[in-house]
Amino acid sequence: MAELHARGGDTAVQPPLSQAVGYVIVVVVGLVVAFVMMLITKLLKKTTGEDNKKTEMFMTANRTVRTGLTASAVISSWLWTTALLGSSFVGYDYGVSGPFWFAAGCSPMIVFFALLGISCKRKIPEAHTSLELVRIRYGRVAHVVFMVLCLVNNIFACANMLLGAAAVISAMTGMHVIAATFLLPVGVTVYTFVGGIKATFLTDYFHTTIILIIACYFSVKAFTFDGVGSVGKLYELLQAAALRHPVSGNHDGTYLTMTSKSGILFGILHICSNFGLVIMDTSYFIKAFSASPSAVVPGYTIGGIMYFAVPWALGTVMSSVAIGLENTPQFPTYPRRMTTSEVSGGLVLPYAAITIAGKGGAAAVTLMTFMAVTSTLSAQVIAVSSILSFDVYREYFKRNASDKDIIRSSHFGVIFFAAFSAGFCTMLHYVGIDLGWTLYMLGVVTCPGIFPMVFTVLWRRQSKAAAILAPVLGMATGIAVWLGTAHRFYGTVSVAATGQILPCVYGTVASAFSPILYSVIITLVRPQNYDWSEFKKEKLALEKLESDLTTVHGDAGENPGEGHLEDGQTRSSAFDAQELKRWGRIAAFWSAATFLGHWVIWPLPMYGSNYVFGKKFYSAWVIVAIIWMWGTMLVATFYPIIDGGIQQIAQIYRGLGKDKNKTIESATPSGSSVDESARVEQTKGESEK
Repeated sequence: MAELHARGGDTAVQPPLSQAVGYVIVVVVGLVVAFVMMLITKLLKKTTGEDNKKTEMFMTANRTVRTGLTASAVISSWLWTTALLGSSFVGYDYGVSGPFWFAAGCSPMIVFFALLGISCKRKIPEAHTSLELVRIRYGRVAHVVFMVLCLVNNIFACANMLLGAAAVISAMTGMHVIAATFLLPVGVTVYTFVGGIKATFLTDYFHTTIILIIACYFSVKAFTFDGVGSVGKLYELLQAAALRHPVSGNHDGTYLTMTSKSGILFGILHICSNFGLVIMDTSYFIKAFSASPSAVVPGYTIGGIMYFAVPWALGTVMSSVAIGLENTPQFPTYPRRMTTSEVSGGLVLPYAAITIAGKGGAAAVTLMTFMAVTSTLSAQVIAVSSILSFDVYREYFKRNASDKDIIRSSHFGVIFFAAFSAGFCTMLHYVGIDLGWTLYMLGVVTCPGIFPMVFTVLWRRQSKAAAILAPVLGMATGIAVWLGTAHRFYGTVSVAATGQILPCVYGTVASAFSPILYSVIITLVRPQNYDWSEFKKEKLALEKLESDLTTVHGDAGENPGEGHLEDGQTRSSAFDAQELKRWGRIAAFWSAATFLGHWVIWPLPMYGSNYVFGKKFYSAWVIVAIIWMWGTMLVATFYPIIDGGIQQIAQIYRGLGKDKNKTIESATPSGSSVDESARVEQTKGESEK
């Protein structure tokens, strides 16, 4: 059985669960989920006509996903293992400011993406990936540049997820970390291979529900544990911990303040990095294209705002438990503190869970981690497979590719990327890179394309040269600043130095914002005045789109749009354009409001005032966070059922009923083929007479 050796210590934390538990969760549960999704996919095809052999269904779910399922998928898209593990470890390092800045660095860009999503719906409704926009507007050179940026984004995002998940599963069960790394993507590959984006949406829903139920369980269990008992007692434990080991850079060295230099640096780093992860992640565009037009803005807005509570509440509660109980015999590392490698490896949440819930807590964290990594991996896998099928195969190898051709190339992409991401993570593990390092440096490589991509969708004047050069120069600037500041502050360019927060903040900010300067200057030399209508001249969808921008499908025979013609005639294209513009204005309002609320109006006055939480304020802080998280759990679980779920279940039931009636009719003697043949022969004989 593997042990987690403490750096600089002679004690080791024994995994509380057996290796068998690890393999059951990673392999058996993964394959069971995949098998269930395959059955559901087959059932949907049989009863509702959702045929995953059609590209539009496989890649965009016929562009008909409703608000509830979209919101659930958006919440799931950010429920990375990094969010669960990272929010707890920054809480352990920086105090109450850490989980808050983690949450504030996630929600604004999700809501902002509603603006990008609805703009894409309005300007290029037939698109499948963001890279198609780049190719149509700027040509193939820009297309290749952004393709590389998107793939780098997906690769490092997967590495970030897998490194943390594999480390936690190994620590909890003794399963070899490399075995976990390679086996985690197996189930994801199977159900994504078969079900496409709709399977991703459905498994997102299923996994998100389980993750949030476990998170809510921990939020209650922490206060039923004898060593804590109440929010007030947890406050006292944090005060005592600050006296034992004050936090460097925090006001008065306390954990109970937003005035934390390292905390706000992490907040700046995190919001920049996450803008890169969202804008340059093709899966967000795919989910926006998959949603019906009326579901994009409310789905992303509700999902973004509700998601905020998960890292805030879970990170605050579990990091506080770890800090407060670290000097008690119940804590796994007692009598020593957690080492830097344990914290950076994401083990704050697992150790806190073991402390308050024993082996049950370890099993719950392992299951939660598995659900989180497989859910978000499925989105990454479908994103990369869409790039390889639409932007590589269809564009550069077979322009007139059929449904069968694109699906085949997409299947290849699913398998290839799952295997590649596992191999890449293995390489990172053996050179000493962990969750903390990737969390901090991620923005250096994900941010250069943010503003050039946003300008592609929203600014008609960005020139072709600016689109090509700005992200390349931004990447070079960011890497140079990152490595240069690491050498300046720590005297060396090593894994340890480049993983420190200061070099990563400087590098990420340079990567994110220098392309604005490059793009504007290059554009001013020779600006473009792009006509948005050019987008619609390119035929990208393999099936006809209705006036509501959803894919025509169903049982309409040779004229699949016929069943919707009357509705289409009452909805003019002008009305559609006005409706989409209205949604765009709503998205812009909520984008600004979310950023100002979560990142400016709420936290910055608390940072500037050197405010230290009192017992009542801390109690309110924790209780509001927990209530918000429970609300998120209820929304993510029940909203998709209310909003279309019941209707689709009824549709499946009716479909099964029709099949049953057909079976009965075919089995009835009067309706048998033998009787029918006899009647034909009898009629023929009478006519001859």
